Amino acid sequence: MHRRIGKIAVPMILANLTVPLLGLVDTAVIGHLDQVYYLGGVAVGSMVVTLIYWLAGFLRMSTTGLAGQAYGAGDQVRQSHVLLQGLTLALGLGLLLLLTNSAIWLAAISLMKPSALVAEQAQLYFDIRIISAPAALTNLVMMGWFIGLQRSRTAMALLIITNVVNIGLDLLFVLGFKWGVQGAALATVMADFSAAGLAIWLACRIQPEIIARMRQHRLWLHWQHMKSLIAMNLDIFIRSLSLQLCIAFMTAKAARLGDATIAANAVLMNFLMLIALGLDGIAYAAEAMVAQAKGAKRRFDAVQAIQLNGFWTAILAVVFAAVFWLFGAAIVSLLTDLDEVRRTAENFLVYIVLLPLAGAACFLLDGIFIGFSAAKQMRNTMILAAFGVFFPTWWLLQQQGNHALWIAFLCFLLARGVGLSYCLPEQLRRVTQ
Repeated sequence: MHRRIGKIAVPMILANLTVPLLGLVDTAVIGHLDQVYYLGGVAVGSMVVTLIYWLAGFLRMSTTGLAGQAYGAGDQVRQSHVLLQGLTLALGLGLLLLLTNSAIWLAAISLMKPSALVAEQAQLYFDIRIISAPAALTNLVMMGWFIGLQRSRTAMALLIITNVVNIGLDLLFVLGFKWGVQGAALATVMADFSAAGLAIWLACRIQPEIIARMRQHRLWLHWQHMKSLIAMNLDIFIRSLSLQLCIAFMTAKAARLGDATIAANAVLMNFLMLIALGLDGIAYAAEAMVAQAKGAKRRFDAVQAIQLNGFWTAILAVVFAAVFWLFGAAIVSLLTDLDEVRRTAENFLVYIVLLPLAGAACFLLDGIFIGFSAAKQMRNTMILAAFGVFFPTWWLLQQQGNHALWIAFLCFLLARGVGLSYCLPEQLRRVTQ
């Protein structure tokens, strides 16, 4: 069981680490152009696109849970149907994004209000990047399907190849062809479509019957099946939107506390991303193993998967806490040499030390509930944690400034863990039903 966890978790952690690398390369390449507004344009345009695709993460989550359950039941037909239904939904949403991209951009730019030069470059970037929406959403479904079938090495290879292609084209188009912001956007678009084509080809290699089953659209495109899938994805979307609202609120409030505070929080948020990338790797293992146990209707296997993944989550959380306790100040100094920002960040490092300990349970339980396809419980606990804990805690402590934001966020993570833990026994009882 420990080896099974390692085979899923380690490749996904390694794959996750390539994601921030891409952002660093984008920043480095565009940052060497002769005007600062190029970098600002990429930052703003990328933020909008990333938020859209992040909110669409429900496609990966629902696919992982359903594919894993079909895998546990040994039902290859159902595995194919889950993939085809997910791809249908991804393509539909991708086309909707293409049709409404102008309205989305106007709404985003009216909220952020960057300078005219930055806004111009950001729109150039956004207009190109959004072209790959169908491919990018397809990749989410494919990633979820591979994880559900416990083919995490395939998922890792796909993600790494995508990012390597993206980085290579970035260097060629921006530094070689001098295409500027448009070149950076086009590199990502071509990487997205290349990844989608490669992923579909790999899926057909794994299950050659998929092409034949695609023609049986009356079976996998049945409205009743699609209706339940859409309902599940809507629940996960609401859950993700509530989470993003809390993070956006932290950023907006920090911006009002001064330049040093917002800059320090940006540095600390990088630590949060690193913690999430690590703990998510184990959560992926929990997703796949719990889903398999539910599909096979083996409660004991589900309990064992929860216990062992919980063991490794606890160890990794303690390691993260120890690293930031011992070396946090040194890491901050590596990221910035601005004395005011460094001192401010060091004043709030204690929250980063506590963060993996407070959030370990909710990261793991998110994966477990994805495996159970318990989207409603994920939605309800997230809404309760956000509006019943995060915002009230901040409101009560708001006179404490940035401390109030970080305390509220820690309480928010704890509340999510407690809420999902309360719902867990009921999900375990349903495994044998």
